[in-house]
Amino acid sequence: MSASQTSSSDVPTLLVKIFGKDRPGITAGLFDTLAAYSVDVVDIEQVVTRGRMVLCALVTAPPRPLEGDLRATVHSWAESIKMQAEIISGLGDNRPRGLGRSLVTVLGHPLTAEATAAIAAKIAKAGGNIDRIFRLAKYPVTAVEFAVSGVATEALRTALVTDAAKLGVDVAVVAAGLHRRAQRLVVMDVDSTLIQDEVIELFAAHAGCEDEVAEVTAAAMRGELDFEQSLHARVALLEGLDASVVDKVRSEVRLTPGARTLIRTLKRLGFQVGVVSGGFTQVTDDLKDRLGLDFAQANTLEIVDGKLTGKVTGEIVDRAGKARLLRRFAAEAGVPLSQTVAIGDGANDLDMLNAAGLGVAFNAKPVVREAAHTAVNVPFLDTVLYLLGVTREEVEAADAHEED
Repeated sequence: MSASQTSSSDVPTLLVKIFGKDRPGITAGLFDTLAAYSVDVVDIEQVVTRGRMVLCALVTAPPRPLEGDLRATVHSWAESIKMQAEIISGLGDNRPRGLGRSLVTVLGHPLTAEATAAIAAKIAKAGGNIDRIFRLAKYPVTAVEFAVSGVATEALRTALVTDAAKLGVDVAVVAAGLHRRAQRLVVMDVDSTLIQDEVIELFAAHAGCEDEVAEVTAAAMRGELDFEQSLHARVALLEGLDASVVDKVRSEVRLTPGARTLIRTLKRLGFQVGVVSGGFTQVTDDLKDRLGLDFAQANTLEIVDGKLTGKVTGEIVDRAGKARLLRRFAAEAGVPLSQTVAIGDGANDLDMLNAAGLGVAFNAKPVVREAAHTAVNVPFLDTVLYLLGVTREEVEAADAHEED
């Protein structure tokens, strides 16, 4: 029987479902049993949850006189291995999936039944159908992925992301397809994203001007100063600071939990990784070397005769500059902008987040969360991997392999 005949809607088929305690050999045993009736396999799906298996096989039905014998034989075989069997007659293959296919990743810490029910209901209300559900990780967060069809990705994202924070979960919606496995470029903000600190504050602590820097920062947040004005005003307060403080600040920088895992895993996948920062190259260049980053760009503190002059030199990296650098890095990496991922926490990152194929607001302010494609509100940077379809098991297996 040809493939076209097998999938024809008028061909009699049987859905054979086996369920019970999982153990090796069940799948082989079922198909050995079915092979005696010369049936063709149309579809297979198997799920194992906490040691309990559900195995479904959609096969062509044998000639009518043999169908009763097949049913009896499958039931007898299932009973012999202490499993249960169910066989349902029908016609043809599964119904075609609707147009518009998306992958919905849901992160919860914890993931509650209430939140899961709300997400599923919103998918249905938007006109989507859940085709499959797969767990990506069980810690440090629970991450599950829904394969959804029947609704456009943008419409589904709008329906799900808006109220995600109220449900206590983070939701990312991306289009399904081969592009997810293609090479990507991931670009991150530095302060309060890749690292836990604000670098200007670390310098200010050594200069004894934390309060003055905080006042300028607050004025910028109130909209009284733009980023470039606030940058110059804060850096001016560092005038006269000995350049030896650079090494001290580098040693004080604390990576965000999961940062090393994220970068190490991305590099194994063949991705290119970069950082852009409104901070300073004196720190980002060191991070680039330590973490094996492909790209890094920030502002540069001017140093003359071993002292900070209170000025910056070169291209200013501000809100527009970050988006510009994302495009530049993508061009140098040979990666389409649609295949870029940007991660940041502040309003200064918004242009970059919106320019990227996927913009991730990481523990961000409300205005940033609302404008980004998705948000992550747990303190683990490596959870971004789940938004890219990477499982915790894959990360750990790769780590174990490298240690061996």
